[in-house]
Amino acid sequence: MIVVVDCGISNTGSIINMLRRCGAQICVASTPEDVESADKLILPGVGSFDYGMQRLRALDLVSVLERKISHQRTPILGICLGLELFTRRSEEGDQPGLGWLDAETVRFRTAVNGAGVRIPHMGWNTIRRERAAEGLPALNEAGRFYFAHSYHVVCNKEDDVFATTSYGYEFASVVSHENILGVQFHPEKSHRFGLAFLRDFVTL
Repeated sequence: MIVVVDCGISNTGSIINMLRRCGAQICVASTPEDVESADKLILPGVGSFDYGMQRLRALDLVSVLERKISHQRTPILGICLGLELFTRRSEEGDQPGLGWLDAETVRFRTAVNGAGVRIPHMGWNTIRRERAAEGLPALNEAGRFYFAHSYHVVCNKEDDVFATTSYGYEFASVVSHENILGVQFHPEKSHRFGLAFLRDFVTL
C-alpha cells in the first residue's frame, strides 16, 4: 500500500491519477492510523516551509512519520516542499524540519558569478545523475522534468545527492539517503518522464 500524505499543503489529485496509471494500490492519508498502514509513503507539498511543518504537527503526523521512516525504514518519497521538509531547517522560516536529512533548505541566490536568475525557478529542466542506483532507470536516462520552486536543498553529505540541475548554478534536484528519496521537481506535472519515475518508485 502506497500512502500519499495529505496534510493540506498540496493538491494530491494529479499524483493519485499518475499512481493509478502505474497500477499502484493507493491510500490518501491525513491520520496517524492511515500512515501506520503504509508500505511506502509519498509526501507532496507546495507553499511555505513553516506552514508545512505546522500542518504535520496539527494532524499529529510527525511522531508516526518518525517511527515509520527512522525506525521501520519505510521508503518515502518527498516531492518539492515535501523534500524540503526532510531537512533540518529552512531559510524560509523558523520552524525546525523533520531532520531526516543532514541538509538545509536555502533560497536561490539571485546572482552567481554575475549571472542573475529569476525566482521562482519555474518550467522544464533536465537533471544530471551524479551516482548510479538500481531501481530508478527513469533517472538514468535523459529526461525533462517540471520545476516550480524558490528554495532548494543543500546536502552536507555529498553521497546524498543523486542528481543535480543547473539554474544559475548546480543544485540538488534528486536526493537519496537509505530509505529516503526526494525530488525538487514535480513528477505529477512532468508527463511521461514523471510517470516513468513514479512507476520506478512504485516497483522499487
